[in-house]
Amino acid sequence: MIDPHYPHIVIAFDYRGCRVEVEKDSFQGEEIYSVWVNYGFQCVVVTPCCYSKTEAIRKGKHWIDSQLIFDE
Repeated sequence: MIDPHYPHIVIAFDYRGCRVEVEKDSFQGEEIYSVWVNYGFQCVVVTPCCYSKTEAIRKGKHWIDSQLIFDE
């Protein structure tokens, strides 16, 4: 890779047994936020593009709440 992408995690916290990481980046001059959810041996990007940190966190928590595997 000539220009690798390194995530810039601005906030991370635990929620319902998952590790939630909010990444900040820019696209076409605008700041965007992504949410990564880590659980067990898996990691998934649940919100690839949000325009505010609050929206990204809300959507990330909603994704976790909607998954049946976290209802234990």
